[in-house]
Amino acid sequence: MEPKNSPDLVPSWIPASGHALRHAGIHFDAIRISGLLGEQVAYEIMQFTDFQAGPIVRSRIGARSMYFLVPPGTAGTHRWPAGVDALVRKGSDFVGVPALHGLTYPLDWRSQPTAQDPFVDTELLFELLMKVVADEIPAVR
Repeated sequence: MEPKNSPDLVPSWIPASGHALRHAGIHFDAIRISGLLGEQVAYEIMQFTDFQAGPIVRSRIGARSMYFLVPPGTAGTHRWPAGVDALVRKGSDFVGVPALHGLTYPLDWRSQPTAQDPFVDTELLFELLMKVVADEIPAVR
């Protein structure tokens, strides 16, 4: 885990080039939201945080999922709605992590981690997700 006051500019779990698989629950937990719902939630959290949301990885193949990287040990504290997966330290929960720069297809950063925001805020993510699911926040058109 990289604390907010870490002197490292790039967290150790981010590869220098390309992309790498990281076991969830060690450096971070992840919340996977696929398709349009993932896009909508990413948009909402980016807007709410003035584009300082913390790390969000976007996969551009398959179900086109968004992976919201949250502090380790926090993904399991909520009951996520159907279709949303909490990836924690168990069996085969791995997340692809792209480098900050260069060719990383099919992964890229929707929002990069920063020293001030090394993780997505789990509580805020849950709250915004539930509002989007309940249609309290209209879809982006």
